[in-house]
Amino acid sequence: MGGKSEHSRLEEQIDENLKKVFKRDTAEPIPDRFAQLLKQLKEQEQANDQ
Repeated sequence: MGGKSEHSRLEEQIDENLKKVFKRDTAEPIPDRFAQLLKQLKEQEQANDQ
């Protein structure tokens, strides 16, 4: 008994903490190297589409 509500509360806590982490991380700027890699991938995709 009570296991299901305890499990639900645990899931809620996990969800809340994950949201906090992702919210914090998305506020940080993307490292230059990562931005360069994304740019290269976009350029490759555009070249392949032509």
